[in-house]
Amino acid sequence: MALPAGAQLVRTSSVRAVAEAVGQAMAVQGAVCVFGDPGRGKTAAVRMALSEIPPGWKVTWVPVPVLRPSVAGMRRAEFDALALPGRFPHTSALADAAVTGALGEARVLVVDEAQRLPVPCLEYLQCLWDHPGTRITLVLVGAGSERALSRLPQLASRIGAWQEVPRLAGAEVAAVVSDFHPLWRTVPAPDLMWIDRSCAHGTLRRWAALTAHLQNALLTSADAVVDRALLRRLFKRVAPPL
Repeated sequence: MALPAGAQLVRTSSVRAVAEAVGQAMAVQGAVCVFGDPGRGKTAAVRMALSEIPPGWKVTWVPVPVLRPSVAGMRRAEFDALALPGRFPHTSALADAAVTGALGEARVLVVDEAQRLPVPCLEYLQCLWDHPGTRITLVLVGAGSERALSRLPQLASRIGAWQEVPRLAGAEVAAVVSDFHPLWRTVPAPDLMWIDRSCAHGTLRRWAALTAHLQNALLTSADAVVDRALLRRLFKRVAPPL
């Protein structure tokens, strides 16, 4: 699967690895688990990897219900994510028939925040995947999703790829954040390393938050300068006090 334009927003290596894992799973209608600590860019990597897929395939993102995920909630989430016509069926049998019918065409089914799914919900996804009428590549994404899957060994044993999105390594910082936003291209590499050690700690989500605060500071103050004094003030907005 080709890497999409803009993949530099998350480490190219991470996007490439996710794209390779998902592409291989699509070839066999398999399953992939994308995991890693919070803020590492897992969801972004999956979105970029799936922004260009082979003709004839569709991608559906299924949100995990916020409160106490249940099979009934997942069934409704699937129905809504597939944008099926008409009202949600009044029986589970009719709802399942509508969902499995829609999943009869080649489709990547992405479940984000999969770590919040209890075993019955994981079993429901496995049933959809195993159904003889569906053509699904299942992608489970989330910090701790690999631990959630360990609660259902019959599904975990069939995951074709366990793809970790690792923390941003120190040697990668300057190149990655310079591509992430042009603001950082004017900051010397040693200062970028200092920012990462002092605040971001290899977490892309913190770099994104810091970028937003820095943009705002530069827009609202005509004499603002990107120096360590300003950055130290912004660090306090990005990370909670210890």
